[in-house]
Amino acid sequence: MGASHEGRYDIHEDIKYEMSTVIDIPAEVAAHEPWFNQSLTTVNDSVVRLGILHGEFHWHKHEREDEFFLVLDGALEIDIDGGTTVFLGKHQGYTVPRGVVHRTRARNKVVVVMIEKAGVVPTGD
Repeated sequence: MGASHEGRYDIHEDIKYEMSTVIDIPAEVAAHEPWFNQSLTTVNDSVVRLGILHGEFHWHKHEREDEFFLVLDGALEIDIDGGTTVFLGKHQGYTVPRGVVHRTRARNKVVVVMIEKAGVVPTGD
């Protein structure tokens, strides 16, 4: 944590779709390559992000926000500081509690939806 990750990931924090708009997830996936992360929309005080991942993200944590992952396609591993790894397959989800150091890994391309509080820094605190 604390290292610069500038340019390593393609992260877009702008909200791409307003409410009452149909979001075509397969079209979004087809248009982007891994390490892509796009904020799609907001729901109350949360942001819904699309992630297209392959490889590993850096170790990080969010001090004030929980982070939910839902795998739409592929398989995702979430390493938790202390030696635990959570394995998620298609249509499985997991919430990383605030303050927990973690990283995601994808041996092959994986498509995930992430839900977290609006304003969270995607690369961690």
